[in-house]
Amino acid sequence: MKGSFSKDIDLSTVNASIDLVCPSCNLKEMSVFHQVNNFPVHSVLNMPTRGKALNYPTGHILLGFCCNCGFISNVAFDAGMLKYSSDCEESQGCSSTFNKFSRHLATYLIEKYDLHHKDILEIGCGKGEFLTLLCELGQNRGVGFDPAYVRGRHTSKAADRITFIQDFYSEKYAGYQADFICCKMTLEHIHRTEQFVSTVRQAIEGRLNTIVFFQIPDVTRILRDCAFEDIYYEHCSYFSPGSLAKLFRKCGFDVIHLATEYDDQYLIIEAKPADPPSVPPLPQEDDIEKLKNYVEGFQTKYQSKLFSWQKRLQKISAKGQRLVLWGSGSKA
Repeated sequence: MKGSFSKDIDLSTVNASIDLVCPSCNLKEMSVFHQVNNFPVHSVLNMPTRGKALNYPTGHILLGFCCNCGFISNVAFDAGMLKYSSDCEESQGCSSTFNKFSRHLATYLIEKYDLHHKDILEIGCGKGEFLTLLCELGQNRGVGFDPAYVRGRHTSKAADRITFIQDFYSEKYAGYQADFICCKMTLEHIHRTEQFVSTVRQAIEGRLNTIVFFQIPDVTRILRDCAFEDIYYEHCSYFSPGSLAKLFRKCGFDVIHLATEYDDQYLIIEAKPADPPSVPPLPQEDDIEKLKNYVEGFQTKYQSKLFSWQKRLQKISAKGQRLVLWGSGSKA
């Protein structure tokens, strides 16, 4: 199977020389199936001028599929090109639909794990909305990490119980302990996924009652529907239920729960540290063959979608009609 997806990809000389080692399982079993060159490296960074936006650095997207664990990675990713800061605007807090989902999720987690008067740690907290919600609804104490956090952005009655640190989470913050560790829409931005999840596990050490919750985009939907608008440079790591569970088990966690949420856009995992992991795999983890089929057909669907949009835009142009592009967020 290895290498069979690359037949429709005309790799550049630089891309063809990349070492295809999976960042999740560490095996050299990755096969390239999708390439986009000169893609803007940021989709959520505010630009002060039109000129800066047009001339902002670009990078290559070269998606590799691991035939061993099912993980998908941009093997051409260069983290040094990204500039996460308070100038980023990733918040979805202006959406009533998203806020309803967030409140429902926070309530579910608080009730399931009795998160009342507990210590909560959120990695990649953004502007702090979800951490604040957990602390407000459960009377909890919180610590959030994110270089994009903006001080004074929100007010809350729980503010005196929450600390925000404008930095990336790393082993230097292992001293911050928690009953519940949350990481929403962040792991997909991290290239060395096994290294990162291992860092979280090492920080927990022997506190085996700690609950860990991660939320990421579900790559199964992206592949199945050829949702190429959900593939962009900042997202260098793509998981299915199977590849995500395999990673957590490899890093010393028992997987408690796997599910998709928000109209199947998001994949969530709930896990506990274990030494060694003993909970057997969940039924939805058995997805490697399905993923292989989706990957094999992705280029055909992608080219068909591009052709369809090209024809549509050409018709609009031929009629002399004006075209307005309207949207918000990184999918726009």
